[in-house]
Amino acid sequence: MMLLEEKRPKGLLFMLARLVLGGVFIYASLDKIVNPADFARAVYFYQLLPDSLINIVAIILPWLELFMGICIISGIWLPGAVLLANVLLWSFFAALVFNTARGLDVHCGCFSTRPDPAAPPPTLWYFVRDPIFLLVAGYLAFRVYMEPKNN
Repeated sequence: MMLLEEKRPKGLLFMLARLVLGGVFIYASLDKIVNPADFARAVYFYQLLPDSLINIVAIILPWLELFMGICIISGIWLPGAVLLANVLLWSFFAALVFNTARGLDVHCGCFSTRPDPAAPPPTLWYFVRDPIFLLVAGYLAFRVYMEPKNN
């Protein structure tokens, strides 16, 4: 009987991409889990969700990110975790673009829920960083879904 991981694409770049993306999601989840009220405030400032969903998202999303990061690194439920990572990253990037177009310059709350209020949000950095995450996630999606599997 073959293990699940034996059917997955292998390679150093593939493993490195999994470690990076999984690590990003795990790291991003930690401060949000510890400070859910601060993360709820960051979600609120995006002005995208109805007030009734903000607390639910602030509680569930960090745990989902943690679980997804663990799955990506470990290879457990990898297709679903990679798909969800891509959906979330594209959603986050769309929210960033949308808020920038609306003239809102908000701290993303991605890795720290308590940014320095005197410092302007590093929006330009978000537009550099987020496409890199999207490239890594897209690469993983290609490797998981598009490449022929070795049987």
